Amino acid sequence: MIKIAADIGKCEGYANCVVAAADVYDIDDDGHVVVLRSTVDDSERSRVAEAVRSCPAAAIWLEEE
Repeated sequence: MIKIAADIGKCEGYANCVVAAADVYDIDDDGHVVVLRSTVDDSERSRVAEAVRSCPAAAIWLEEE
C-alpha cells in the first residue's frame, strides 16, 4: 500500500492532481487539495505518482507503508 499525503498550506489550487487522479484528489471550495483516499494499491502507483509530479506547488507526495 502507498500512503498519500498533502500539505494544504502549500496547495495553490491548480487541480493538476485532480486531472491525473480524480478518484484520489479533489479541490475544496477554498481551493485546497482534499485527499479522498489516504492509501492506494501498488497497482495505482504510476497514476498517483503522475499526480504528484504534476503539482507545481509540491503540495502532495507519496509515502511507502
